[in-house]
Amino acid sequence: MNFLSKNIKHLRVLKNLSQEAFADHLNVTRSRIGSYEENRSSPSVDFLMKLSAFFNIPIDILIKNDLTKTKDISFIEVGNKKVLFPIMVNEENENLIEVVPAKASAGYLLGYDDPEYIEQLQKANLPFIPKGKHRMFPIKGDSMLPAKDGSYIIGEYIEDIKNIKSGYTYIVVTKNDGMTYKRVYNQVEEQQNFLLKPDNNLYQSYEIPANEVVEMWKFTCAFNPFEYEEHELKISNIVNLFQSLGIELKALEKMLKEK
Repeated sequence: MNFLSKNIKHLRVLKNLSQEAFADHLNVTRSRIGSYEENRSSPSVDFLMKLSAFFNIPIDILIKNDLTKTKDISFIEVGNKKVLFPIMVNEENENLIEVVPAKASAGYLLGYDDPEYIEQLQKANLPFIPKGKHRMFPIKGDSMLPAKDGSYIIGEYIEDIKNIKSGYTYIVVTKNDGMTYKRVYNQVEEQQNFLLKPDNNLYQSYEIPANEVVEMWKFTCAFNPFEYEEHELKISNIVNLFQSLGIELKALEKMLKEK
């Protein structure tokens, strides 16, 4: 389906531009903008290229994705282009947490900016998670003890990696090395990189260039499947979701009882 006409209008409104002001920016007539937004005519390839450059969004996303529920924060920068960052909500308009299963974690780097990939992930609404965009990731290895191999980390999405705070732990997604969980030190201003430091002293720290980072998620909480007993699990659909991932939530049970 072609969503271009309503996407043009929506993105124009997000920029607080009238049709006339928008037309001036793209060096076309106001009536031409109106005809595109009302789907009375189809834009030329030349106009699509101008549109893509103006919004810094790839042409295929402008055409193939319904962007009418997006906001400026629904996009992330990858290189010099913005790509759609899917935000899922439930019937109560609450943000849902997408859960990246361990078996699918290797493919996350290929699918993190693909709405279809994100849509097929299992989702949860955890009432104790603070506001913000969160996602749950599996971690591998023991470089971040006490978090063990097979634990899950819930992280809050950081829109601008320049705002990374040194000394905190993050899920870091990079172009070449995929996904890792480390304590991060922001060295962007001085050295254009980040220092990633394991909490386990058996592992070495290392640096990654800032331009290699595609996502960072600041630690919110962790679930360790080794801490829970199956008979302790009696909590609604939230528990059922995590049980399907092999995770039992003794800590979550306690939190919900205290609410």
